[in-house]
Parts: sequence; C-alpha cells; structure tokens
Amino acid sequence: MRRGEGGATADDAEKAARITGLGGVFYVVRDPEATRAWYRETLGIDGPYGPQFAWADEPKQQPYSLVSHFADDEYIKPGKGGFMINLRVDDCDGFVAGLKAKGVEILGETDEGYGKFAWLLDPDGVKIELWEQVADELP
Repeated sequence: MRRGEGGATADDAEKAARITGLGGVFYVVRDPEATRAWYRETLGIDGPYGPQFAWADEPKQQPYSLVSHFADDEYIKPGKGGFMINLRVDDCDGFVAGLKAKGVEILGETDEGYGKFAWLLDPDGVKIELWEQVADELP
C-alpha cells in the first residue's frame, strides 16, 4: 500500500469523490414555456424540469459527454450566447430526416468517423449540436 501526501493511500485516491458526467445545461430564454414546448414538439424531449435524459437509455458502449473549450465562437455561430448544447442521438441520419420533415432548418451535417454530427438553432437562437457516438472510444 503506497502512501501519498498527507498519509493517503493509492486505494484512497480510487475511492475519492469524482465527477461522472454532464448534469445539465442551464440558460436564460425569453419565454421558458415556449422554448420547452419547442424541445418537446421538435426534438421529442421533455421532463419535469425541462428536457431530461436517462443514461440508462444510452445504447452505445462506454458513453461519454464532453466539455469542450474554444478560444472564439466560430464553432458556435450562428448560435447566440457564447455556448452550444450538444445532444446525443442514437441515429443522427434518421433524427435529422425527422426534423427536416417538420420543416426544421439543418445548418450542416458531417461524419467524423468517431461520430456523426448535425446542427440546428432552437427558437432562442441557441445552437444545438446533435451527436451520434459511432466509436466506443474517444477520438
């Protein structure tokens, strides 16, 4: 048993409290009820406090969320507010086809090998990135 600084063991470090994933995205909008209705009707997500997801519903192995930092807002444009919401989807192509059928403008789509992506704006101008995890490992 290896002792570290302050008498802690390597086993203690493994048991230490840690962050396990993204808990939510919180932001201010003009009309919370209208925005929540758009998420429910357009993206099919809702919950008692707003759009909500259960990790148990994720079909991929080793699912992960990402907190990514940028030096400027080019990737987030034309979204407003200096941030973007990334939502996991199980079938990006199928989900985008459904959005297009509803008349939703898709800003772009790409397949990066490890994942498929598509982008749209919510009614408040917040950019939403849809992401289908294709690979089990981080790129």
